[in-house]
Amino acid sequence: MNNQNTNELIAACGLYCGGCGVYLATQENDNDKILYYAVALNQTFEETLCDGCGAKRKSLHCTKICTFIKCKQEKGVGNCVDCNEFPCESLKDFKSKMPHRAEIFDSLKRLKDIGEEKWLSEMQEYFSCKQCNTANSSYHINCRKCGHTPGSEFAFKHKDAIIKYLAK
Repeated sequence: MNNQNTNELIAACGLYCGGCGVYLATQENDNDKILYYAVALNQTFEETLCDGCGAKRKSLHCTKICTFIKCKQEKGVGNCVDCNEFPCESLKDFKSKMPHRAEIFDSLKRLKDIGEEKWLSEMQEYFSCKQCNTANSSYHINCRKCGHTPGSEFAFKHKDAIIKYLAK
């Protein structure tokens, strides 16, 4: 993985970029996986590459749908939890659409309570396999390296919603 600024992994909305398949594939230079995501997202290989929501290079998919980065800049806040409208209707709607967004409100509150460094450490552990410590995306029910179930604590907590979503 890249030695990048860790705050690039903190999305304005409360997502942890280290739990994203596109981010993981980009950092590991997994061209086959990046191409898979590019096709699934109907964008080019280059448009799919992502170094995290706080980085300059973001996936076009996220850039197109994200209104939170611009909003936080306009309001002069660090992220959505610092806004006096938290949680706004846009964030509530965003949260409701996909399983990997299920915990964004709690995630943002935790970030505010413990700070970036501790939050990032907790998130890294939360999205990693307990068996081999491999980082997994929110949608890896089984660890992508060793096959252990669950792939992460997040996948364990949200297994049913993830399976239902992926079956669509």
